[in-house]
Amino acid sequence: MKKDHLTEANIVVQLIKGDENAYAYLVDLYYDSLCVYASNLARDYFESEDIVQNVIVKLWQRRNKLSEDISIKNYLYKSVYNEFVDSYRKHVAVSALEKKYIEGLDTFYETKDINDTLPLKVIIEKEIEQLPLKCKETFLLSKRDGLTYTEIAEYRNISVNTVENHMSKAFSILREKLKDKAKLFLCFLFRKKPSGV
Repeated sequence: MKKDHLTEANIVVQLIKGDENAYAYLVDLYYDSLCVYASNLARDYFESEDIVQNVIVKLWQRRNKLSEDISIKNYLYKSVYNEFVDSYRKHVAVSALEKKYIEGLDTFYETKDINDTLPLKVIIEKEIEQLPLKCKETFLLSKRDGLTYTEIAEYRNISVNTVENHMSKAFSILREKLKDKAKLFLCFLFRKKPSGV
């Protein structure tokens, strides 16, 4: 495989076919920058290397599930982000205060509205499912997967402004549908992200 004639599409096709040279080329091309990105997330060099190595191993293991038209760069960066989130959830201890807050929130989330037989969780999830497709996908990437608006824009190949419009529309629809029955939960769900999203 001649590196001079490689395109991203060629690399992905060769990787799917099990070409070890394409895999090695990808590792050489992205490993250092992925480590820098992971280090910015984890704030720990050794942990960031573990994260990237896990992503690289999984890339090879799951190569036959890749789509030929994906952006391999975006795929790798999103995989590093997801690996970091998984690692964070497993290893970071939650403070006693946060635990009490989460427990209280879970209790509220599972309670039933006086006029309904369904838990609020089910009602909210039902309304999310009924959002317009693009709004729903964007909303879930943000609130379920934890991606920033910039990451969503890169992942979906749209502008940050479009992401903001989808989120604003989703919030508006959900607030109108749910009204006051889930006000406390929605305040938590729709909390503002830190600057830089």
